[in-house]
Amino acid sequence: PDMYPGNCWAFKGSQGYLVVRLSMKIYPTAFTVEHIPKTLSPTGNITSAPRNFSVYGLDDEYQEEGKLLGEYVYDQEGEPLQMFPVMEENEDAFQIVELRIFSNWGHAEYTCLYRFRVHGKPA
Repeated sequence: PDMYPGNCWAFKGSQGYLVVRLSMKIYPTAFTVEHIPKTLSPTGNITSAPRNFSVYGLDDEYQEEGKLLGEYVYDQEGEPLQMFPVMEENEDAFQIVELRIFSNWGHAEYTCLYRFRVHGKPA
């Protein structure tokens, strides 16, 4: 609900995934990932921020491999809120989107995700 240090969805290690069901089917156009800035971090770093990640569109929550919409890197030196356009040509609409995180910026114990948004046009 807010951007205070620690008020995140944390998962163990540097790899994890999140599946989101949207209120309606959309044609995805972009995604945003938000993390606290270094200036708000009690340690002065944001090593728990996601680094390499991909986003997939799924037809249903049981689908093992969705349609790749793009592969991205969250820049720990950039703005706290970063927008990533859909990279892969796609004409399908999706109601379910999967965020797959492959690495963080060096935190050995956990990765923190503060906000993930999906942008698009209603189907």
